[in-house]
Amino acid sequence: MASSSSLSMCASNGAVGICNVSKSQKVIMSGCPELFGKRVVNCMPNCSSADFTPVRGSFGAKSLKWESNGEVPMRLGVPCHVASVRNTSLFSVGQKFQLDDVLDAQQFDRETLSAIFEVAREMEKVEKNSPGSQILKGYLMATLFYEPSTRTRLSFESAMKRLGGEVLTTENAREFSSAAKGETLEDTIRTVEGYADIIVMRHFESGAARRAATTAGIPIINAGDGPGQHPTQALLDVYTIQREVGKLDGISVALVGDLAYGRTVRSLAYLLAKYNDVKIYFVAPDVVKMKDDIKEYLTSKNIQWEESVDLMEVASKCDVVYQTRIQRERFGERIDLYEEARGKYIVNKNVLNVMQKHAVVMHPLPRLDEITVDVDEDPRAAYFRQAKNGLYIRMALLKLLLLGW
Repeated sequence: MASSSSLSMCASNGAVGICNVSKSQKVIMSGCPELFGKRVVNCMPNCSSADFTPVRGSFGAKSLKWESNGEVPMRLGVPCHVASVRNTSLFSVGQKFQLDDVLDAQQFDRETLSAIFEVAREMEKVEKNSPGSQILKGYLMATLFYEPSTRTRLSFESAMKRLGGEVLTTENAREFSSAAKGETLEDTIRTVEGYADIIVMRHFESGAARRAATTAGIPIINAGDGPGQHPTQALLDVYTIQREVGKLDGISVALVGDLAYGRTVRSLAYLLAKYNDVKIYFVAPDVVKMKDDIKEYLTSKNIQWEESVDLMEVASKCDVVYQTRIQRERFGERIDLYEEARGKYIVNKNVLNVMQKHAVVMHPLPRLDEITVDVDEDPRAAYFRQAKNGLYIRMALLKLLLLGW
């Protein structure tokens, strides 16, 4: 995991001051107790308690440098003497997962993402030796899908079974559950949580997963809520980029196709904003251009973005071309708008010819005609490997939500 700087607390005789240290390191001092668990620096100010002034309330102080072989300057000028430094993980084995539910991409920070990806790598080994793992034996997962799904539902169910758990499922809850009789989402969730330990839900309304999480006393995983978000898809997408390209900082990504209603690209944009020196190109027909809320969010995070109508030019610059399907189901009765958007941007051999050798083509699937089938034979076509990565990410999430680190 990458280190990142943070303000950590240290104490002397009950007084609290601030040292600037790395979250992934622990400074060991003599005598001073830890505060607030593992993110704490143990330090003993090299001064009397009379000279040590407490700090209360403000954590917005300017960062102070520290060295491992000298003194750590305190925010108020009181030095701490460093005894030793050792690396320590933020995520100890058996510790509770930081999230109760997985609802949107904004919940994750870089450190948590890196740790989840480490668990996913372990799950690759588990999957290869399946059915050996029984870590979730005795646990039940309910999948409530109010919209059609192949990859997401089956990968979650496969993930649960490969870890020894069991599955309760309804393939089309909109028609084949009590929702068809008019039951509210909240009543459905209250009922199902009595039968299962975790619920994976896809819904046609944006915000439905958050409503479910507010109601439920067990973990809820958002498997897509209308045009809102699809956080587990974004996790597997970032994991795939890391595996395929070899890095996440300093990359350029083209998001192509249905950007207005595409929950996958919205969630992916939120996660890419966690990384440094990222540039995002939006390539979409006018009727499905990326919405302003995502653009404003990226700007607030100092992420460069640019809109373009030239897929060939953008593809030549990017590490990732992330193609999406124009979603007929989001247009309602406006078939004319759907036909206007469909087929405008297609990834084919001509696009591959201008792409860099290390670059990859991704797609959340299913595809229609927006990636031609002759692209499949190119090693840069990563979308089926991307789909397989969904299994590992979802195995990791189930393990973390039910058992912790």
